[in-house]
Amino acid sequence: MMDAVFQTLNYYLSEHPSIVNFRWSHSQSWGSTWSFLFSSIVFYLGFCAFVHLFLAILLRRGRVVPLGPIPAVHSLSMALISVTIFAGILLSTAAEIQETRWFWRRSKTPFQWLLCFPLGTRPSGRVFFWSYMYYLSRFLHMFRTFFTILQLRKLAFFQLFNNSISIFMSFLWLEFSQSFQVLAILLATLAYSVVYGYRFWTAIGLPSACFPFVVNCHMVLLGCNLACHVGVLLLHFMKGGCNGIGAWLFNSVLNGAILLLFLNFYVKMHLENNKKNKKKRHHPVITEEEMEKFKRED
Repeated sequence: MMDAVFQTLNYYLSEHPSIVNFRWSHSQSWGSTWSFLFSSIVFYLGFCAFVHLFLAILLRRGRVVPLGPIPAVHSLSMALISVTIFAGILLSTAAEIQETRWFWRRSKTPFQWLLCFPLGTRPSGRVFFWSYMYYLSRFLHMFRTFFTILQLRKLAFFQLFNNSISIFMSFLWLEFSQSFQVLAILLATLAYSVVYGYRFWTAIGLPSACFPFVVNCHMVLLGCNLACHVGVLLLHFMKGGCNGIGAWLFNSVLNGAILLLFLNFYVKMHLENNKKNKKKRHHPVITEEEMEKFKRED
């Protein structure tokens, strides 16, 4: 029975004709044009600024907009989507390696292929189908920004920048058949599965971790991405070139900017926590409002 279940999942996640025959095309793939990419990012930034300004005018400072179960439903949906993409690209990667290894086996191992696509790779087939699904899921991820604006009344620059760059980079992966994207999606969807599962866990009232769980997960993800980028650079010069290296270089610059911003936020968070801990030694009582704010920030 388990074998039959696995075969069914394998068919729908890696062998379905829509997946096997996928091709990234400006005329056939929704959201695949440069004009759509830039207009969607501009609309996202503009609409977030409008909502924040509108609430600042309409509501007095400190008041929040109750959202009920919407954040919990969103977190559960994103966790399930992330798990599906992770499983899909994992099975698709195994199938692609098995079917195309003859083409590059003399120059690369399977792990090297994950980091460095052979020159001439086209954005078609299984792994690019799931790369496209990941690209589309970034638009759903954007809703977290509106929850932050409505619940915390904050318009965080890092969140806006990170979400915009995430969409831009996932578009580049498809447009230029960029190397490293398979490992990047595997790492990202694994991290998002855990993060959104945790957010759903806390949103329904279950106990939260005693440390900033989400922030630390993002820190681990950025560290893994940094190590993989070094691997791509080494393989590019040692193995005769990697496909989409120009897009990868631009991607690396954007990832570096995100890493610096996140490190700045991470250091400030720890400094603020140290100050709070010192105050708690003198005033150990924590109000319900402070506890709720800490949970939302995580």
